[in-house]
Amino acid sequence: MTKRSQPEILAKQVVAQSRLFSIESLDLRFSNGEQRTYERMKPSGRNAVMMVPVTEQGDLLLVREYAAGTERYELGFPKGLIDLGETAEQAAVRELKEEIGFGAQTLTPLKEVILAPSYFSSRMTLFVAQGLYSEKLEGDEPEPLEIVRWPLAQAEELLTHLDFCEARSITALMLALKYLNR
Repeated sequence: MTKRSQPEILAKQVVAQSRLFSIESLDLRFSNGEQRTYERMKPSGRNAVMMVPVTEQGDLLLVREYAAGTERYELGFPKGLIDLGETAEQAAVRELKEEIGFGAQTLTPLKEVILAPSYFSSRMTLFVAQGLYSEKLEGDEPEPLEIVRWPLAQAEELLTHLDFCEARSITALMLALKYLNR
């Protein structure tokens, strides 16, 4: 495989902005001389974490929360942004405490994923969380999250569950099962 040189960025400008997002236009020149304009979410510099919590009893802990994008409640694993000055591991433990009321003695990183690299640069580190212990922190959710216990022995059934649709949760589940079945 030949290594290509990166396109030259000719211009960058914010073309739309909301309270949460900025959309940036990039004018690029590729090594063959072609020029194109791409749009993307302007990088925020903040990454995220998602954890697959596994209890001593052999259950996965999921949360059901409202997702404005799909306008319905979705089932997935606890997740959240990494705060300034936090490591991914620190953010993972904090988010577990905020969303499901448990910390984790052991966090095993599975993979760093990118949601949609053509439009979005933020990365999410996926973890398996084990050695759970009870500890609750106040989170920023607008309503209490529903915690769903799912038997690890039936984890593959989640893949066909109507409410379990988020690609990052599916990826985390597949990688966690591979890790746990080693």
